[in-house]
Formats: sequence, structure tokens, C-alpha cells
Amino acid sequence: MENLFEISERNQKLAWQIIHDLDIINLWKSSGARINLVGSLKMGLMMKHRDIDFHIYTKNISMAKARKVLDRLSENPRILSITTKDLTDTEEACIECHAIYTDTANNNWQIDMIYIEEGSKYDGYFEKIAERIKKVLTPEIKETILRLKYETPDDIKIPGIEYYKAVIKDKITTLPELIRLHNTDYNSESIIEWQP
Repeated sequence: MENLFEISERNQKLAWQIIHDLDIINLWKSSGARINLVGSLKMGLMMKHRDIDFHIYTKNISMAKARKVLDRLSENPRILSITTKDLTDTEEACIECHAIYTDTANNNWQIDMIYIEEGSKYDGYFEKIAERIKKVLTPEIKETILRLKYETPDDIKIPGIEYYKAVIKDKITTLPELIRLHNTDYNSESIIEWQP
């Protein structure tokens, strides 16, 4: 098996190349928004699932404001599609924006841009979780998380936070244990509100 850390490093490097190619941080900043990297790339836990996660904040979010940035993003020829979901009238107070980007090796990457109302419940929440997870990562914990992500079949979708909670809190070390937890304890559409 290829070295897990090398796979992770390679994918993180590719992710940063995509971020620079799209100039995504500056696009959102130029609209007056605050943009933060979150998720596996932020924590150095990216494996084979090609996704890049950002949380973006302004006051009075709207689909019109999001569309201005997304229209500019879509000018990049490597963007295949952009979809949005309006959750402004929910507790999450956000607009989910998802872009699909094809890299030079014809691999598709999902770029999740969660556009959140500044000052709402989840303003900064996942940034804090990322920092707390980074603080408790040991080489052994990191290797276990990366291995479980690597071993997970492509047709099974497990959110990153489930891996982190399973390994750090529940001391899970094998894929069957992880899948059992995913199918029972963690099987919910709601946001997992856990941090170490």
C-alpha cells in the first residue's frame, strides 16, 4: 500500500493548486466577505476524497450576493458545474454553494462554499472544531484517520467529522467498527455537534 501520509500530502498540494487557480479566496474577499478554510485540508487530514471546504461570512447573506461571486468563479474553464441550496430560513442560516472542478488529470473535485450569516449560530463554529482537532492529533491518531479514510469504499459516504469523532472519542481503529457506528449512532441528517 502506498504511504498514507504521501497520498495525503499530494492531495493537499493539488487542493492548494486548485485554490490558487480559482483565486477563490480573493473572489469572496472582494465581495466584502470573510472566508475561512475548514475541513480536512485545514487539518491536514485529506485523503482520497477530493473536496475543499470553505465557510464564508457576511451580514445579510443573499442568493444575489452569492451569485455574483459564483458567476465569476464559473468563468474558469475547469469549473463543470455550480449548485446552490438556500438554507437561510433554517437554524444553519446559510446558502450552500457547491462547485465541481476538473483538474489536469481529469479528476473531479468538489468545492464546498458554505455562505453563512455573520453572527449566526455556526459563525466560526467549525473553525474552532478544526483547531481543537489539530491540537489533539498525534501521529497515531492521524494515521488511523487517514487509513480509515483510505479503506472506506468509494460508494460509502462518511462525513469527515464522523472519522474524527470515531477515532478520537470512540477509539475506533477498524473499518467495520466505523461503518457500524456510521449506520447506527451517527446516522443522522443533522450536524454532528462534537469537538474534542
